[in-house]
Amino acid sequence: MNPAKVFLVSLVIKFLLLQVSISKDTINTNELLADGETLVSSRQKFTLGFFTPGNSRNRYVGIWYTISGPMAESVVWVANREKPINDTSGVLSIDSKGNLVIYARNQTMNPIWSTNIVTVSSSMFTTSMAQLLDTGNLVLVGEDGTKSTVAWQSFDHPASMVLPGQKLGLDRGTGLNKILTSWKSQDDPATGEYSFWLVSLGCLEMFLYRGQVLWWRTGPWDGVKFNGVPEMTRHVIYTFSVVNNSHETSFTWGITDPTVTSSFYLDESGLINRGLWQDHDVKWVVFWAGPIVVCDYYGHCGPSSVCDPYNGGFECSCLPGFQPRSPNEWNSRDGTGGCVRKPGLQMCGHGDGFVKFEQAKLPDTTVARVDMSLDLQACELECLRDCSCMAYAVANISSGEGCTRWYGVLNDTGHFTYGGQDLYVRADASELAKYTKSSKGLLAKNGMLAVLVISLAVPFILVLCCLSWCMKRKRIDRSKDEFDEGLPCLDVHAISAATDNFSFSNKLGEGGFGSVYKGQLANGQEIAVKRLSATSRQGVEEFKNEVRLISKLQHKNLVRLYGCYIHGEEKMLIYEFLPNRSLNFFIFDETRRSTLDWSKRFEIILGIARGLLYLHQDSRLKIIHRDLKASNVLLDAAMNPKISDFGMAKIFGEDQTEDKTSRVMGTYGYMSPEYATHGRYSTKSDVFSYGVLMLEIISGRRNNDYVDEGPAMNLISHVWELWREGTPLDVVDPLLGQAFPTQEVLKCIQVGLLCVQENPADRPTMSATLSMLGNETALSSPRKPAFILETRHSNSDSSTPKTASVNNVSITVIEAR
Repeated sequence: MNPAKVFLVSLVIKFLLLQVSISKDTINTNELLADGETLVSSRQKFTLGFFTPGNSRNRYVGIWYTISGPMAESVVWVANREKPINDTSGVLSIDSKGNLVIYARNQTMNPIWSTNIVTVSSSMFTTSMAQLLDTGNLVLVGEDGTKSTVAWQSFDHPASMVLPGQKLGLDRGTGLNKILTSWKSQDDPATGEYSFWLVSLGCLEMFLYRGQVLWWRTGPWDGVKFNGVPEMTRHVIYTFSVVNNSHETSFTWGITDPTVTSSFYLDESGLINRGLWQDHDVKWVVFWAGPIVVCDYYGHCGPSSVCDPYNGGFECSCLPGFQPRSPNEWNSRDGTGGCVRKPGLQMCGHGDGFVKFEQAKLPDTTVARVDMSLDLQACELECLRDCSCMAYAVANISSGEGCTRWYGVLNDTGHFTYGGQDLYVRADASELAKYTKSSKGLLAKNGMLAVLVISLAVPFILVLCCLSWCMKRKRIDRSKDEFDEGLPCLDVHAISAATDNFSFSNKLGEGGFGSVYKGQLANGQEIAVKRLSATSRQGVEEFKNEVRLISKLQHKNLVRLYGCYIHGEEKMLIYEFLPNRSLNFFIFDETRRSTLDWSKRFEIILGIARGLLYLHQDSRLKIIHRDLKASNVLLDAAMNPKISDFGMAKIFGEDQTEDKTSRVMGTYGYMSPEYATHGRYSTKSDVFSYGVLMLEIISGRRNNDYVDEGPAMNLISHVWELWREGTPLDVVDPLLGQAFPTQEVLKCIQVGLLCVQENPADRPTMSATLSMLGNETALSSPRKPAFILETRHSNSDSSTPKTASVNNVSITVIEAR
């Protein structure tokens, strides 16, 4: 008889004689696992069996966490992901060659899937056994009578998830390169368009691809973490390690607390997720995910640039000695063209050196070389003598050893508020004069003096106001030591003298629309001067009515514009100077935040509310700010808050309640759901942003920060969980200690939650908000706020997708105003 027929007959006989007494976690050579039956690891942590994902009708053999069932975020491995079975006739068995195979009883003789261990034969092993371990690893063990050998294991063939202790990377002995590949959809575990690789091209780092396009990278391994994932150092329950030797190049993660159930998986949308299982809610939650912020995506700002999503304005800036390739695109907040070397610079041997950038996401290391024998000083000398060396950094931050040097164009450089690394970038002598080795250089200017943020206020539309005022009076150049009523044009000589001819020592910062300088007029008045670049496109006709109003806004909690200068291509805006910078400079820094007691924080909360109330109700027309956030609240010498940046402000008519735009502009994390998803905005949109800001002031954390104590995706969801659990005071900044009025703080938390409700109708007006904050009145109970990350329960319909709003992170939308 044909051997294949013999095997088929024996397979049928085995199936007919199958007893329920199959070993709990193993399949032996004389046993079968039919559809509907499962293996369970010894401690019941993992289950193996046939399953159907989502709305699909197909059947697959997979391994999943027992606690949550075979949902997309729970399935840790799939065998026949490319060849499903369309009914329940599937059988898992071990064939005569010792291979694990999947057959469909009513289909062909050929296996649907096999481990395909060609070196294993019956002459080598007398018996074989497949066992599901409590690590989630399915191992195929062969025995020859004297010893047992692992002939195959699922850990060597990951799908979309990598488990604790499982390796990603290259096994040089077997040639296996273990990568993650996404599912096509939650209904289809076949290989999707995203893949996650450990790459060793000089440095070790992980690359996420979308098809053949590099989508995101983790940054190089710095001895502690991947440089581009600073969150890796913030959670004590995880361990991370890499190995790079002649045998393997691998990355492994683990858990220090055995009671924690966690996963690390690549989903069908291209997100790398770290999930945590919550026993009390019986669901998975996303603990961390990436890429999320705009600067995560590879090359967002183009070559020779730096990307920083938290600088309060345009996230892209050029490296020293470089300028935008396309100024028009750059001024329109499109940085994809990147930067090019400024003409006329003399490099290599002409006094050039290195500018130090702190908290950097290191550039793409595919153009880097690593020499572990060099210390940082020797690294600098080695890079300096080689004209093609563009930058250097220490290779291992834990020991301070090793030298990484970059050659060619620097791509995908970024800046973090914490957890980055010092990067030394080559610059010519003229650029070195602007920086010192001890300065933070370009990257450290995030949230520097408040005027840098002030410079972002009204950057487009106020020039039109200046032009209108000046043309009416035919006074293009006008000397003036004191400011008139209205919006006067100032004499350029007075401005030049005030800023010491725009000296570098008075330069406060630089953005896509020009530079900002501190100045002092002859009468002692301190000012901030925004000098717009000649190529900057300023304003459009539709903003003229808004300009005439915004330029005349007068309120103690709004930043004041003093005047302007226009002559030919030269355009300047003059603002009041605020010495205490922006609110985010204080509340997101542990040292500076400690100087803000509760009394001062509450005054800031009230001051911002009064400024918004003026815009919404007390000014001549209702004004919707549309971009309220911590970096747009500035602090004067007495720490009084002033709202700035009206570049996206809109005016409403007296009876108008809502408007809609097809161009959503603003900052994710502060955007209301109706504006972020549908472009609808109203006064209630500002109320939502105010609620987020209030919770940030109370907690000292950004909305997009990942909370250390739990798996909340953002601050809003963290506060909501604490509110539901009856412990809302746990969110209060620990730096306040116990020195705060409990009832007043509780009231602020409750009002903050009311302001971030999903439905705009459920949010209070700013007048009601101020009344609640300032009076002893009964408050309504908040409902579930907007942008609470949801995942499916184990008994829910697996076709229902998990929802995560884009509002979990703060990302400035790169849309021209």
